[in-house]
Amino acid sequence: MATYKKRGSKPKNQQNDNLGQESTTAEVFSTLDESASKSEAWVAQNQNYILSGIGAVVLIVLGYLAYTNFILSPKISEANEEIFQAQQYFDLALNDTESSDSLFTLALEGGSGKYGFLDIIEQYSGTPAASIATYSAGMSYLNLNKFDKAIEYLQDFSSDDLLLNALALGGIADAFANINQLEDALDYYEKAAASNPNSFTSPRFLMKAGQTALALEKYSVAKDHFETIKNEYASSEEASLIDIYIGQASK
Repeated sequence: MATYKKRGSKPKNQQNDNLGQESTTAEVFSTLDESASKSEAWVAQNQNYILSGIGAVVLIVLGYLAYTNFILSPKISEANEEIFQAQQYFDLALNDTESSDSLFTLALEGGSGKYGFLDIIEQYSGTPAASIATYSAGMSYLNLNKFDKAIEYLQDFSSDDLLLNALALGGIADAFANINQLEDALDYYEKAAASNPNSFTSPRFLMKAGQTALALEKYSVAKDHFETIKNEYASSEEASLIDIYIGQASK
């Protein structure tokens, strides 16, 4: 006799599988509930510490914004105004050989009621103007033949401006050369030439590096620098007599 199966009824084994799945799902949700409860309890228990931490972060952010907007920005603007007169003295000194010493001194120490580079460095530390003042002070001392001071300030200088970095390194090299520390001079000329390869500063400092190496009787080093000028900077002023220097270094 045929057994009539009601529409929609499920086999017993499928019913058992569904019950197992429902049981597993229930266990998962139960575990999640327990974890959530534990997390909530932990948060409730430690909320003072959490809120203190969030508050500290907020205070740091607000403090930084306040410092930037109300202290640093006005300080930068003020420093930029103050350095103007010193930089004018410096620029005039570079173009006026007769009174350059007095102008470099004014650039360093100030005049007409305005700060000099040394004041800018002290009063506006951390500003772009103080960085430029450090470079200009070093170059001023170099032109005043105060070579130890020049080295001190130029070694303190750092900037995102690659050209100024190269010129600062070259200035340090010039100062070392003037106090007859030729090994140090050669090292800095090489750094200056390599720091920002370009057709303006690189051949200039390669030439000085080569000449310094010749003075140190490092002929192969000198020849390498001179040949770099010939091969890579053939249109530079330094390349015009470079074969003579290569001949001097070919020993």
